[in-house]
Amino acid sequence: MASSGVDKQRNRRLSDHRGPARRALWAAAIYIAVGLVWVVFSDRLAEAWFSDADTLSLVQTWKGFLFIMVTGAVLFAVTLRQFHKDRKLLALQYDQRQALRRRERQLSVLMDNLPGMAYRCRFDEHWTMLFVSQGCERLTGYLPGDLVHNRKVSFAELIADPESSERVLEEVRQAIDKREPFSTEYPLIRKDGRQIWVWERGRGVEDDDGEMLLEGIILDISDRKLLEDELEELATRDPLTGLYNRRESSRLLEDEMERARRYNRSMALLWIDFDHFKEINDTYGHAAGDSVLKSISRLLGDSVRSVDSVGRFGGEEFVIILPEMGVSEAHETAERIRHRVSSQLHPLGQGSEVPMTISIGVAVYPDHGTDASMLCAAADRAMYAAKNQGRNCVVMAPAAEGAHNDRKDARG
Repeated sequence: MASSGVDKQRNRRLSDHRGPARRALWAAAIYIAVGLVWVVFSDRLAEAWFSDADTLSLVQTWKGFLFIMVTGAVLFAVTLRQFHKDRKLLALQYDQRQALRRRERQLSVLMDNLPGMAYRCRFDEHWTMLFVSQGCERLTGYLPGDLVHNRKVSFAELIADPESSERVLEEVRQAIDKREPFSTEYPLIRKDGRQIWVWERGRGVEDDDGEMLLEGIILDISDRKLLEDELEELATRDPLTGLYNRRESSRLLEDEMERARRYNRSMALLWIDFDHFKEINDTYGHAAGDSVLKSISRLLGDSVRSVDSVGRFGGEEFVIILPEMGVSEAHETAERIRHRVSSQLHPLGQGSEVPMTISIGVAVYPDHGTDASMLCAAADRAMYAAKNQGRNCVVMAPAAEGAHNDRKDARG
């Protein structure tokens, strides 16, 4: 608190508005006042003190010299006082400039060692930068001078796509309206053309002219985004085949069922099981079995449309979701996939190959089920019917519920 009071007192002293002309006028006024006093009273005092004419004449002769000495002393005192005051002010200004430079150096070192880029910019369509820290080059590949006042490129041009730019603009605008800080993530294109993900934290401030400015920091979060993508991939993909796992396949099926129901469209589900896959594992080992699984998984993915979804439900059971596909189209697709699998040899590893066949059950919404669980049950029963018919075939689920064959007898 004491330090704050001293700073305020110093600022008042520095803000003294008395200019050189006013101070010179003040010194002249003192000189004139002293001169008038001397002129008015010196003669009277001399006549009162010295009645002798010769002595009075001598006194009046030296009175001029005394006047010069007295006024000179007054001017010396006034000027000395002013010089002392100016010297103190200059010393104070020098100390404050030195303190400001030290603070600027400290702030510069702090900003330059930040993991990202500190900035101050206008809230306009170009995100016109007024200041950026040295971290700008590490983050964007551009020198700070390239971005300041849009000399070479505006920061808005670095945002990867218009959709991200509009989203960020809206998020910042809402935060400013609420007088709150904002945090946002978006893709950024570096000078070398590489895309990175950044996280920005800042807030709106008004300058002395009332213009809205933004101040904040931008960090590179590409590693974190990559990790998030990997975690999301692990959460939705089967680690061996790269296909959707059971949970994600079930979610996609529910979504497609809802879409088909909303727009009164059909959709098909293929339930696939490998024939005699246990013999592959028992004869050649699980590594060979995994190689066959990956080979057929790639074949299944290459055999469907981009809108279709292929998933591994577990073991050697797979499902294929076929949006907007009716009974005949679904049966034809299943036959084509069955034929492709059976007509190729599949690698066991170390140069060996083995033939493989699959059994496929087909169910179509709404012919064989009106919700996901009914459709899965119908396709599963059709697949076991294909097993019982000798395997390596396609069976369409019946329109009416049929008897469910025993899984243990049918699996092979």
